[in-house]
Amino acid sequence: MITGRRNGGPLENEADYFYLSPICGQPVDMQDLSQVMWHDRPVHYRLEIDGRHH
Repeated sequence: MITGRRNGGPLENEADYFYLSPICGQPVDMQDLSQVMWHDRPVHYRLEIDGRHH
C-alpha cells in the first residue's frame, strides 16, 4: 500500500484540487492518487466514478 501525504497546507479553493486531463478532458481530483495515476497514462478513457462516466 502506498500512503501519500499533502505537500504544504490545504488550499483555499476546492477547485484548485482539480485539473483537466489533456487526454480525455475529464476533471481529475489531485487528492485521489488512483485518479492521478490513471490520467497520467498516455492512452486512457474517461474514468467511471460512482457508477457514471465523467
